[in-house]
Amino acid sequence: MAKSRIAIVLTSHGELGDTGEKTGFHYEEMTTPWYEFLDDGAEVTLGSIQGGEPPADPGSLPDDKEKRAASVRRFLDDAAAVKALNNTKPVAELNAKDFDAVYLPGGHGCMWDMPENDALIRLIGEVYEKGGVIGAVCHGPAGLVGVRLSDGSPFVKDRLVNSFTDEEERKAGKDKVVPFLLETELRGLGARFEGGKPFERYVCREGRLVTGQNPASAEGVAHGMLMALHALKQKAAE
Repeated sequence: MAKSRIAIVLTSHGELGDTGEKTGFHYEEMTTPWYEFLDDGAEVTLGSIQGGEPPADPGSLPDDKEKRAASVRRFLDDAAAVKALNNTKPVAELNAKDFDAVYLPGGHGCMWDMPENDALIRLIGEVYEKGGVIGAVCHGPAGLVGVRLSDGSPFVKDRLVNSFTDEEERKAGKDKVVPFLLETELRGLGARFEGGKPFERYVCREGRLVTGQNPASAEGVAHGMLMALHALKQKAAE
């Protein structure tokens, strides 16, 4: 049976608004699914909005290595993985025909460069409409905001969706920093938003769309995506 081909697309935005603080992609939200996918036998391509080495959210990479998630430690000890991260492909060079799924890790940077990126919007829409799987976690669902289906409707309209919640954003002290509140935006587009308790694992899966609330949810999103991919393979084999 052919390997599933999965694109992971990271934010390339490294500035947290006008605060002077740094942001970027969230390490654990990238590394945990990376290994879930690879260990399941998938072929994984690491991309980013601009390509090259994307900025990481400093808060997702504690100086104390013991405080880092196991998948983060594994990734940073993996020369091939680090090389892939240092040389991500620009999203504009990712072609929907080459992928069965697209996964968007979070990190506050997503809020600035994903919602209106035409190449990302096209990739997600085309992969989904050809029968592929879409996954996103935490602030990654910001990449779903601008996606429209071929009939012109918002991708998230009437779909079960989860993301970093407005309550979590307020508790994180970033609600006045981000360009918009993600939960509010998704609801405004007609999504059937469903969230859990702040900073606790919560994953929503509806068919070929899997979304999660926060870093604790990244593993669950990866599992949900793999379940959806396996179901598609099984159906194709019947």
